[in-house]
Amino acid sequence: MRGKLLLVKGLILFLGVSSVASIADSGQPPINCDQVMAWIAGGMSSQQVVRLAQRRGVTFPASAENARLLSQAGASPGLLQALQAVQPMAVSEADPGCSAKVAQASELARPNRYSEAADAFGALLIREPRNTAFHFVMGYLHLQQGELDDAFDEFSIAKEIMPSLPQNHARLAYVFYLYDDGDNAIAEARTALSMDPSDAEAYRYLGLSFYSNQMYPPAIHAFEESLVRDNNNAYTYFDLGMALQAKGDMDRAIAAYRHALQIDPQLWEPHSNLAMIFHDQGKSNDAIAEFREAKRLAPDEPSIRNNLGGTYCDKGDYDAAIAEFRELYRIAPAWKKGHDCLARAFIAKRDFSSAIAEIKLAIMDNPTQGTHHRMLGQAFLSSGQQTQALRELRIAVSLEPDSALSHHYLGTALFEAQNYAAAATEFRDALRLQPTAGNHYSLAACFISMGRYEEALGELETAGRMEPGKALYRARKEELLKLIKASTAR
Repeated sequence: MRGKLLLVKGLILFLGVSSVASIADSGQPPINCDQVMAWIAGGMSSQQVVRLAQRRGVTFPASAENARLLSQAGASPGLLQALQAVQPMAVSEADPGCSAKVAQASELARPNRYSEAADAFGALLIREPRNTAFHFVMGYLHLQQGELDDAFDEFSIAKEIMPSLPQNHARLAYVFYLYDDGDNAIAEARTALSMDPSDAEAYRYLGLSFYSNQMYPPAIHAFEESLVRDNNNAYTYFDLGMALQAKGDMDRAIAAYRHALQIDPQLWEPHSNLAMIFHDQGKSNDAIAEFREAKRLAPDEPSIRNNLGGTYCDKGDYDAAIAEFRELYRIAPAWKKGHDCLARAFIAKRDFSSAIAEIKLAIMDNPTQGTHHRMLGQAFLSSGQQTQALRELRIAVSLEPDSALSHHYLGTALFEAQNYAAAATEFRDALRLQPTAGNHYSLAACFISMGRYEEALGELETAGRMEPGKALYRARKEELLKLIKASTAR
């Protein structure tokens, strides 16, 4: 058993195929009808099934009853036509042909019935524990239900029983990819391709394996090779878009996502990734439009609402952000992300009590994130809770000593506590990290409070030079000059 459980990242598509002639390989056993039905139920494409029939031959004739049962199991008309062109081999009276029980079990291998299908094939495995196709379909069914460890076990058994079947290696490559084990994924995908260089699915999994290892150029090449062999797979275009996006080629990534949506307009993932590209490009309205479309297609997917809420927040539409996050936590109360974004929206609305509650949730999830402690300190500071603000801002500085903002807000809290010398130290650190006019102005305020007028004047003059249009700096400088003059007259 593997020790990590992840959700399935994509579905495996059924593909049409043209009629082909039978060219059986010697040395490999022919395939029987139960294997064909189980492989179909396990998501093996029509092209892959036909290539197996070509290379190995079949043990069942193209009878009307066999065709009926294969159709019940999910075989397309094109696949049935192609199988009829394969000459049966090694047919014996002991071979019962297509089994009604296997056809019935295969018919269950549809969304919302995966558990029933697993029960049915589990019962068949009790009778035939060494049936590689039954283990293959069980692996697929576990995969569709997010049971990654069980899927790994079943595909491993299938490979052990029939190591010469390239699809066993390809599926293990996909499982290793979902485990973020790129090296083993690459090895299995390459093994599959060494057995069947024309397998589009194996090329797709090789691309995902390279992507997992952040090897984007070879990933892109593998996806393109997959599309040469199957140019109608929306998921492969989506995967290509991910690799191009990671490589920084946004124009081609956008084109790949658009192509995926042309093939399958019901996919939400391309819309979500397009939105992320537009968000990073500063195109907030385009990003929001794509996130909304993704949400329409997948209303229960929490990551969409999380990203949409964050985009509203970045745009400054805080009411929309608050509404989105509240809906997110209503439909997914266990979702842990986004509390910091929601807190930012509450701070902007000056609802500090709500902001404090949200940031505390963010800190519970990640207690060593200095930014969260800084935000909590800001909220406490704005709501007049000075002691709590000082505590949180000191934690923020200890966790992120190179954060100019943390030093600035700690300096502000210390200034309000009338600890001017300590505040000046924090503003100096803030200036060292981020020499802004605001930090010079804050340091000047400390010097004024400590009676160090000449030093304060120098800081105000620097702030004024940095932002000459800022009236506040000029006004404070004039006040300070009057104060200096008055103190000198005394």
